[in-house]
Amino acid sequence: MSVALITGASSGIGAAIAIEFADAGWSVMAAGRDEERLGEVADVSDNIATWAGDLADSEDCDELVADTIDEFGHLDCLVNSAGVLPRGNAEETSDEDWRDTMSINLDVPFYLSRAALPYLLMSEGNIINIASYWANRAGERALAYCVSKGGLLQLTRAMALDHAADGLRVNAICPGGVDTPMLAEGARKQDLDVDSFMAAIADHSPNKRIADPGDIASLVLFLASDAARHITGTAIPIDGGLAA
Repeated sequence: MSVALITGASSGIGAAIAIEFADAGWSVMAAGRDEERLGEVADVSDNIATWAGDLADSEDCDELVADTIDEFGHLDCLVNSAGVLPRGNAEETSDEDWRDTMSINLDVPFYLSRAALPYLLMSEGNIINIASYWANRAGERALAYCVSKGGLLQLTRAMALDHAADGLRVNAICPGGVDTPMLAEGARKQDLDVDSFMAAIADHSPNKRIADPGDIASLVLFLASDAARHITGTAIPIDGGLAA
C-alpha cells in the first residue's frame, strides 16, 4: 500500500487531503498541532495514523519522517500543507510574525523534504507543496505570507530539477481562496463578517465560487498518481480562472 505523509492535517486543506488519500486506499500519516482535531480526521478512516506536535525545528521534522517510516515501512508521497497567513504590510509585520511565517511556510517544508528525500528516492515518489495564488502575484497586507509562498515555489522548482533524473517528482499547487478555518480566521482578525468575506471572494472569481478543500485534495491525489508521471517542477493554479 502506498504511504503519504501530510502536514497541516488537523483542518482545512490538509485534513481534506488526508481523507482523500485514505479513501483512495493510501496509508496516511496525518500530522498537525491539534491532537483532538487530528483524532477527528483519523476517525474517518482506518488508513489514517496521526502525529501531533510542533515542527519548528529540523529535528522535529526528522522525527516525524522517522516515525512515519517506523509506522508504515516506507514513504511514497510528502504533502507540505501546513501554513499560516498573518495580515500586515512591511510596517505592520513584526519580527515574530515574519519569523513564524517563514518557519512554518518555508523552513518546515524544506526540513521535511530533506528528511524524506532518501525514502522518496527509493520509491520514486512525490513531494507536493501547497503554495498559493499569492506566490505568483502579491496580495495586499500579506507581505510575509506572499514572500514565504514565493520561496516555496522556488524550493519546488529547484528540488524538481535536482532530482528529476532520479525519478522523484516535485510539484506545487497554487490555490486561490479556499473555504477553510484559516481564511475565516483571517477575516475575523480584520473585523470582517466571515460570510460576507467568503461571498466577496467567490464573486471575485471568474467562475463565481470559492473553492472547497476537497477541490484541492483531488488535484493533490492526481499529482501523486501515475497519471501525472510526466509532471514535475510545475506550479498548478486552482483558482476558478483567477490567474487567467
